[in-house]
Amino acid sequence: MPRISPERREAKRAEIVAAARRCFSRDGFHQTSMPDIAAEAGVSAGAPYRYFASKEEIILAIAEDAFGLVFRPVERLAAVSEAASVAELVAASLEALSVDTVTDATGRSVSVEELLRCAVQAWSELLRNEAVRTPAVEGFEVVRRSIAAALGRGQKAGAVPITADPENSARVVMGLLHGYLLQRVAFSLTDTAGFSEDVTVLLGGGAQCEAPAR
Repeated sequence: MPRISPERREAKRAEIVAAARRCFSRDGFHQTSMPDIAAEAGVSAGAPYRYFASKEEIILAIAEDAFGLVFRPVERLAAVSEAASVAELVAASLEALSVDTVTDATGRSVSVEELLRCAVQAWSELLRNEAVRTPAVEGFEVVRRSIAAALGRGQKAGAVPITADPENSARVVMGLLHGYLLQRVAFSLTDTAGFSEDVTVLLGGGAQCEAPAR
C-alpha cells in the first residue's frame, strides 16, 4: 500500500477535526463518541485513531483553534504596538470575530460559530479534565503576559493610565473577551461591531459624558 503524502494526511486530519467540531458544536463533548465523529466524517470507525490517540486529543486541537481565533489578533497587536490601549486590544479580537467563517491551515472554511461554541464547552471540560486544563492554563498565561507587556509599553506612551497595574489590566482585557464570547454563544449577542464600538467609547476615550441638566 503506498504511503499517504503529508499533504493528504493533513487534509484527512482536517476532515476529522471538522467533523468533530460539527458534532461537538451540535451535541456537546460528552454526547459525542469517536464512532460518531467517524460517521460524521464518512470514514471507518477506526480511522480517527490514525490521526488522534483519543477524543481528548481532538478536543484539545479544536480548543486551540477556537481560543487562537479569539486571542491571536490580540497577541499580534500586543507584539508590535508601542501604545496599545485596553480598547484597542479588545477591538483587535472583536474585528476578527465579526466574520462568519475563517480559513484553516488546509484552506478549508471553518464556521466561527462552531469554534466559539466549542470554546465555551472547553471551559467546563478544563474543570474536570487535567489533560485539557494544563495546556489551557499555560496558554492563558502566555497570552496574559503578552498583553501585560503591551499595556506596560502603553503606559509609557500615555495610552494606558499610569495608575493601572498592567498584570491585572491584562486580565481585564481577557475578561472582556471571555464575557463577549459567553454572551455571543449563550445569550445571542449578535452585534459584534456595536459591542466593539461601545468598548471603545467606554474604555478608549470616546465622547465625554455630559452633566445632566439641572
